[in-house]
Amino acid sequence: MKMNILKTVSRSALIAGLFLSGAAMADETKPENGTIGYIVTDLEWTVYLTKDNKEECADGLNPWGPREQFKALYPDDGTKRTSKDTHLAFEIAGWFPDADTPDKFPFYEVTGKKSFGFNLDGKTDANDFVSVDGKTTGIDNELYRVIGCIVNLRPPEGATAFYANKAVMEERWNRMLLELTDVDSMLNDEAVTVKMYRGLDNLLTDATGSKYVPGGSMRVDTKWGQKYIQTFKGKIVDGTLVTEPVPYAVLPWSSFQLPTEQKFHDMRIQMALQPDSALAYFAGYVDVENWYLQTVKSESTHHQSYGQSTPASMYKALRRRADAYPDPKTGRNTAISAALQGKFVQAFIIHPPGGPVAAVPMPRDTASAAEVTARGRE
Repeated sequence: MKMNILKTVSRSALIAGLFLSGAAMADETKPENGTIGYIVTDLEWTVYLTKDNKEECADGLNPWGPREQFKALYPDDGTKRTSKDTHLAFEIAGWFPDADTPDKFPFYEVTGKKSFGFNLDGKTDANDFVSVDGKTTGIDNELYRVIGCIVNLRPPEGATAFYANKAVMEERWNRMLLELTDVDSMLNDEAVTVKMYRGLDNLLTDATGSKYVPGGSMRVDTKWGQKYIQTFKGKIVDGTLVTEPVPYAVLPWSSFQLPTEQKFHDMRIQMALQPDSALAYFAGYVDVENWYLQTVKSESTHHQSYGQSTPASMYKALRRRADAYPDPKTGRNTAISAALQGKFVQAFIIHPPGGPVAAVPMPRDTASAAEVTARGRE
């Protein structure tokens, strides 16, 4: 009888031990107070690359940069020309581009079928991409089709891609924060809230100053960053956060010390979560005029010449490939499908006294393409 009692006690202790062990494991997947914050360290437009460029750019990389186009348009053939009709005319064509005039130069677009991104419209057609792993069809990423064969915009060597990403780390205007709350498990959770903020402080680095490390703190910018406070609803499935799309979102964006922003329609986030880091994708439809003006304003023709990115040719391609949000007056699409990839490290987000600041509803910009263009040039 004593032996049976001992066996029963031992079995109960074993069951209790297993239960407690399971509970401890479950607790390990839940962040303290159900909250965890992340801060961006790298952010770039997604470009699927291969070593020889053949798979994605069958026609090759774009050879016609500003210098090459200028030389072809105004050859040194003894013709007398003025600065107004050459240098100024060429610059104006970039600042005030015309989508309807045919391009005088060939523009090489992505011809491959693989891309990063999301199926934004819920459809699959012949023009869509397939995910890099081949598991997802119907991916919409027409911005990649436009920029994927431009050397300047192909990371990590491309100058535009390099400097834009460098600015994400060095310029505080770009300090994007994501804070997950109501998290019961970082493995699987049916309902979590994601808040996006802009931060005020520098990133925490290791002793070399070149690697960004988790565990730092970051204050929320509640004054100049109020418009960037946005809320997303989502869930966590097998360690990956997936949010529902929001109608309109704005991200702080600065390159070459020029604070601007990126405007998204129907933006959603997918984020592979780790306790100390995360890899995220932001996808939606970016406003063509906003994206183009931000790119042109951030770079001089000199910088665009680093990697054959000619503004006027790129603008025509953007307008040609725009695939959403038609102008009610002209019927021409004003937005283009796109995806950003971001790397994050864990950070402790410090809210002002009184707790988290409420998000400001972001109205969708309903202005016509012409009105948006004119506003951007003011």
